[in-house]
Amino acid sequence: MKVLQTNSFKRVVKKLKNNEKKALDEAVKQIIDDPEIGEQKSGNLRHVWVYKYKLKVMLYLLAYSYNEEEITFLAVGFHENFYRDLKKTQ
Repeated sequence: MKVLQTNSFKRVVKKLKNNEKKALDEAVKQIIDDPEIGEQKSGNLRHVWVYKYKLKVMLYLLAYSYNEEEITFLAVGFHENFYRDLKKTQ
């Protein structure tokens, strides 16, 4: 399966600290193993899946879309304004 990243996703990942990147890598591996592990959104974002994971006490959201051939990682961040910003990029 091919794995792609949007430019906005790449920018956010660059700014993450090492421990945040390790947690993100684990989440990405889990999604690649089972793309339906996340929750499919509805409405305007019905093609988007969101996987939630914790690092210490903070809850992170990882948005992605997929089909049989590829997974595209769209965004990662905290819940505050996450969906609003995700809609802007779609």
